[in-house]
Amino acid sequence: MNDPAASPSGHASGTGKSGFALSLKGRALRLLSGREHSRAELERKLAAHEEVPGQLAAVLDELQAKDFISQTRVLESVINRRQAKLGASRIKGELQRKGLDADKVAQAMDGLRATELARAREVWRKKFDSKADAGTSPADKAKQMRFLAARGFGADAIRRVVSGAGEDGD
Repeated sequence: MNDPAASPSGHASGTGKSGFALSLKGRALRLLSGREHSRAELERKLAAHEEVPGQLAAVLDELQAKDFISQTRVLESVINRRQAKLGASRIKGELQRKGLDADKVAQAMDGLRATELARAREVWRKKFDSKADAGTSPADKAKQMRFLAARGFGADAIRRVVSGAGEDGD
């Protein structure tokens, strides 16, 4: 019997905007067309749509073999999007949640930590440099430190930025 919700490949896995069913592969490609996703992210998002055990793994294996899924691209994408606003620890947490290889994440963190102070200074400048009373009282400094810490910057960078926020040399 014909199932109107089944896709041409025989997967009855939901209906897309135009009324036809999306296969598991179609759903994965739709997600990948929006931004880079890691394999672990795709597994999490698509697990509910898997009808046959092993079907999702096979689809993801095929997409990975065709280089539609790339850990390196996911890593570079996250770093490029986040480094202007976030510190290394917040970016590291995001990369780990995406299920990326721990060695690749550690290598990326080395590069981010090298620029941590400069990035923290720039984030501080955007938020506080225009304020006339920035950094004058202990309460103001504490507020600035909490702001930078919440964005994942390291304690040393925070201390150096807040204690000499207007200085360029360090």
